[in-house]
Amino acid sequence: MTIKVGDRLPEGTLSEFIDVETEGCALGPNTFNVGDLVKNKKIAIFGLPGAYTPTCSAQHVPGYIKNADALKAKGVDEIWCISVNDPFVMGAWGRQQNATGVVRMMADGSAKFTKALGLEFDLTERGMGIRSQRYSMLVEDGVVKQFNLEQPGKFDVSNAETLLKQLG
Repeated sequence: MTIKVGDRLPEGTLSEFIDVETEGCALGPNTFNVGDLVKNKKIAIFGLPGAYTPTCSAQHVPGYIKNADALKAKGVDEIWCISVNDPFVMGAWGRQQNATGVVRMMADGSAKFTKALGLEFDLTERGMGIRSQRYSMLVEDGVVKQFNLEQPGKFDVSNAETLLKQLG
């Protein structure tokens, strides 16, 4: 079943490549419990099929980077990009996209969290395995407040501009 407005995010973990060691976060891949990360926070989350793919690299991630200040001005605490890639790939892609410190590049390497959301997309026949559908959502304290799911092959409603308009 696909997640919808009013649902609580499922339990799960995501990984993030940390470039600079800080208290509580070692250099390299770190795994985080989603429930802990979203507690008492407003998070803009967008999911996409894969790192370095054309629409994702040229439009989806850059749009959230460009609109990060506007989203934060509307009360968003963090912006996450979730993809079914490993944390090394997500970290490298985030550096290439200049997302460091702006968008958290969250890896769901085995697609467990994506499957728990009901948002997996089987591209095995095209040699890409299980991926994520393209979507965006606004989550407050773990509860989905806005949800925008793209039709396959489209990029019309999961962009940062749409989520920004929904914030009022």
